[in-house]
Amino acid sequence: MNSPEILQMIQASWPIILMGVIFYFLLYRPQKKEQKRRADFLSSLKKGDRVITVGGIYGTITALTDKTVTLKVAEKVEMDFSRTAMQAFQNPQKNEQTASK
Repeated sequence: MNSPEILQMIQASWPIILMGVIFYFLLYRPQKKEQKRRADFLSSLKKGDRVITVGGIYGTITALTDKTVTLKVAEKVEMDFSRTAMQAFQNPQKNEQTASK
C-alpha cells in the first residue's frame, strides 16, 4: 500500500471512531454512573430510613435482609418489598447529613 491509500483508510475510519466516542460519553458512561449511584443507595439503606418505592409507596424501614425490606406504611401496617423496589429517600438532604456524620 502506498501512503495515499493509508491516508484514505485513516480518513474513512474517523467517523466510526467518533461515533464510538460519542456513544461512550452519551450512553454508556451515564448509565454506569446511574448504576453505581443506585447500588450505593441500595447498600446504604438502614432501619429507620424513610423511603419511596418504585410504586410510589412512602414508608419507614423497620427491617432489612439482603433481598427484602419491610416498610411501615401506616400505623400497624407493614409491607415487605424487594430491596430493589426502593427508589429514593423521602428527604434526601436529611439522609445525606446523617450519612456524613
